[in-house]
Amino acid sequence: MANSGETGDRPVIKRAKVAPTHTGRVRQARRIYRELGEVYPYAHPELDFDDPFQLLVATVLSAQTTDLRVNQTTPALFAKYPTPEDLAAANPEAVEELIRPTGFFRAKTKSIMGLSTALRDRFGGEVPGRLKDLVTLPGVGRKTANVVLGNAFGVPGITVDTHFQRLVRDRWHWTEETDPDKIEAAVAEMFPKKEWTDLSHRVIFHGRRICHARKPACGACPIAALCPSYGVGETDPAKAEKLLKYEKGGLPGQRLKPPPDYPGRAAPPLPGAAS
Repeated sequence: MANSGETGDRPVIKRAKVAPTHTGRVRQARRIYRELGEVYPYAHPELDFDDPFQLLVATVLSAQTTDLRVNQTTPALFAKYPTPEDLAAANPEAVEELIRPTGFFRAKTKSIMGLSTALRDRFGGEVPGRLKDLVTLPGVGRKTANVVLGNAFGVPGITVDTHFQRLVRDRWHWTEETDPDKIEAAVAEMFPKKEWTDLSHRVIFHGRRICHARKPACGACPIAALCPSYGVGETDPAKAEKLLKYEKGGLPGQRLKPPPDYPGRAAPPLPGAAS
């Protein structure tokens, strides 16, 4: 592995240097992407959904909470309100109670009922498959729109969430931009369009499982030798192993209904919920 040697039985890893040119940074970025593909060949959206409407609502609900908590909450919501027409006509207090576990439930109720009303009144009850239409819906920005386009419609898009921002900007230095839209544009320019959705999944998977915000598991990171920020977290392999999350740490994932190729365990339903 690049920038590594051996001292006894333990590899010595040196922090990778950031390439001084844009072309060099593109090469570094694409190499990291390829390596992440080896680590996470099963990377996928971590929200449970059966159709574009469910993914759209779930993505709006995922703000300021975990995908796990959303996945534990949406079964009851969609059982009662399976279509935009149903949710648009719902009692707001009833919706608030159902989505309360996701936090900010009053604002989120307003958003998901508002977008459902817009889908009913302006799009014939169907989720549109174009970015310019999706971002006109209440509570839907570019990040949410790209999640829906990439995973429900197969339209490539880059999802700039907090994990993506942290890794591509602060850890790997692919860009110095701080605005999410500008980060999206900068990273999009570095990769073929067909790779954008998979890139998002792989980067976000890595941020959730290994390269955490507070204490990344550097000593257990399979791409450590490629990382310009190696050493900001725990470098001792045994200690780093204990920081791994989800399937990398032998724990359940975030989805109650994970894809067939997911190597980890399904998450449990919300405590007290009917199975």
